[in-house]
Amino acid sequence: MHRPTRRRLAIGTAVVAATAAAVAVTSVAGASDTQDQAKRAIKGGKAKNVILLIGDGMGDSEITLARDYTVGANGRLNMDKFPLTGAYTTYAVHKDGTPDYVTDSAASGSGWATGVKTVNGRISKTPDTDKAVPTILELAQKNGYATGSVTTAELTDATPAVLASHATDRSCQGPADMAKCPNDTIAKGGPGSIAEQSVNHKVDVLFGGGKQRFDQKVTDGRYKGLTVTEQARKLGYQVVTDKAGMKKAKAGKPVLGLFAPGNVPVEWTGKAAATGGTDPQRCVTSNPDRPKTTPALADSASKAIKLLEAKQKHSKNGFFLQIEGASIDKQDHAADPCGQIGETAAFDRAVKVARDYAAKHPDTLVVTTADHAHTSQIVPLEATPPGLSSTLVTNEGQQLKVNYSTNTPGKAQEHTGTQVRIAAQGPQAYRVLGVTNQTDLFRTVREALRLR
Repeated sequence: MHRPTRRRLAIGTAVVAATAAAVAVTSVAGASDTQDQAKRAIKGGKAKNVILLIGDGMGDSEITLARDYTVGANGRLNMDKFPLTGAYTTYAVHKDGTPDYVTDSAASGSGWATGVKTVNGRISKTPDTDKAVPTILELAQKNGYATGSVTTAELTDATPAVLASHATDRSCQGPADMAKCPNDTIAKGGPGSIAEQSVNHKVDVLFGGGKQRFDQKVTDGRYKGLTVTEQARKLGYQVVTDKAGMKKAKAGKPVLGLFAPGNVPVEWTGKAAATGGTDPQRCVTSNPDRPKTTPALADSASKAIKLLEAKQKHSKNGFFLQIEGASIDKQDHAADPCGQIGETAAFDRAVKVARDYAAKHPDTLVVTTADHAHTSQIVPLEATPPGLSSTLVTNEGQQLKVNYSTNTPGKAQEHTGTQVRIAAQGPQAYRVLGVTNQTDLFRTVREALRLR
């Protein structure tokens, strides 16, 4: 009698799990709609496009906080509506390969970008020998796909950096920032800073902050004396700096969007958490320090998709696009619940853009996840946390207390080592089911696009 292969058993298990997942959410979503999505998502097959959405620091606590505040405890965010949901582990490694249980964004991003775990602080290089490892974006380019990266951080920050650069240390963002990467400098025969590498890769769409890094002058090599922005123009990039410029960008030439000197300013403001708590507060859904010319993450995502799709109009291959909501993490570090919730809500609107596109293009794999978990915890109103806390008045008119206690007051709050959610729809989406490893995401995308 012919025995089923391990692969067939795995797919069969995935089908059962997917059906259970579909049934489990019927109390809050249309049963037939969710089940139909699940049936489509458990199929294998090849994807034409992949859209990977990363909520930096967006653990289950951060998702729950944003949900409770914005749509209510029984409401659902766009990211809650994926047909298939699992979890993955996020640990980094030490140089000898032993686990480092709490990762930073560089090591975690390198994990899904390359399929290889590395040490904290390193960008898409091995943990022991410090050798570059091919990234999913590089493989996509090699196989004829258009590529893009959209973020609310500096484009040279860790999460976008893992796709189109290789650096010994994440701090080596511009030509003037190379102190910790002496062997990566162009003078030593290396690839240069993260900014230089990013434009040298000719990624089709680069949208984010970090203009200050690209305004630094190249110190060696072919583009010596030019700023990295001028280098980008020499390489054929259209350079835009605001919402109007982004809207005017045309397909056919790569686009570099630099929308802030540093990180893109957050959308919401409010009082940061404090020792002993805060008076009940409503978040302010605006920020006087955010220029009106700054594009929202959802708008940047939508434009990126249009540019990438237009480039591939006559190609059998589509595109790979990564979209990061970066300041969920940054506001968590700052114990700023309103800033954090606003950035999660902004990220969730980008998730809707991706899902709406996939609804019309079912050959698109959409994955949403986080790089690591973070600090914020919802606690009882009567709790008296030893660290920082804040009481919020949600859109339901209820009070909610959020606690930040992974470090002493006055210091930045810390990442945590817990597993995080991963959800998906489209070809190969079943691969996110169960508890997987962060590095498995690399293999999911590679298999979906058939990258070799």
